[in-house]
Amino acid sequence: MTTPRIAEVTRNTRETRITVRVNVDGTGQSKLHTGIGFFDHMLDQIARHGLIDLDIHCEGDLHIDGHHTVEDVGISLGMAIAQAVGDKAGLTRYGHSYVPLDEALSRVVIDLSGRPGLHMDVKFTAGSIGAFDTQLTYEFFQGFANLALATVHIDNLKGHNAHHQAETIFKAFGRALRMATTLDPRSAGVIPSTKGSL
Repeated sequence: MTTPRIAEVTRNTRETRITVRVNVDGTGQSKLHTGIGFFDHMLDQIARHGLIDLDIHCEGDLHIDGHHTVEDVGISLGMAIAQAVGDKAGLTRYGHSYVPLDEALSRVVIDLSGRPGLHMDVKFTAGSIGAFDTQLTYEFFQGFANLALATVHIDNLKGHNAHHQAETIFKAFGRALRMATTLDPRSAGVIPSTKGSL
């Protein structure tokens, strides 16, 4: 049996104070407090559908807006995932998922490539969902991709309801991340790259 891949990151700035704990080999449990209810709901989708245990606590400058909170949680989560998977030996490396919710359909593809990049094509039908500014979806995934050193493609293919659009994106991301971080028994201990490192 392999050792659980667990990491903890603390990141404090003048704008946010964040602690993130992840267990990549978890069961989808979560303890979330960002001060933005809908964002917590989306993070819970990542945990549940990614089977990643997530414990995220953020105290941010929400009296200004949610930008720093959402972006910095993405950065911190990316850092934690990168630490948890280590040198990436034995990883599947690539992950993808299509997720529907009623009229909405999204696709997320992830490569834990060591080369950060976000390519996102989403046209939200509303500017906000509760206290969550839909523009911040990009900032969250940009922060994640940069610090997880991952290439992430996100496309909302259909959708009229902004809540449904966002939920399909975060669910698909969780499932794609689950696939990418899964250990492949056929390549145990092998770096999944012809370069020999990621």
